[in-house]
Amino acid sequence: MAKSGRRISPRLKFQVVLQLLSGGKTPAQIGKAYGVHPNSVGLWKKRFLEQGPEIFQNESSGSEAERKLAEMERLLGKKEVEIALLKNFLGRGA
Repeated sequence: MAKSGRRISPRLKFQVVLQLLSGGKTPAQIGKAYGVHPNSVGLWKKRFLEQGPEIFQNESSGSEAERKLAEMERLLGKKEVEIALLKNFLGRGA
């Protein structure tokens, strides 16, 4: 009977797909070695090939997030200086 409901880690799926892409073994051979159905191996490969470009698109959004974080940190520093100046102006001292 099949092993239904078993969770397979993304790392293992990636390893299986890499082995399949490297050639030399069929999906059936790889599936048997890892204890997964050959159809699953084929589906993982298909998904990997279809979504591969999206992996590299996220790199640019990471640098975008870093840029936004740096801008927010700059604004926070500016506001802290403004608050200190206002406190000093009002005679409260920091």
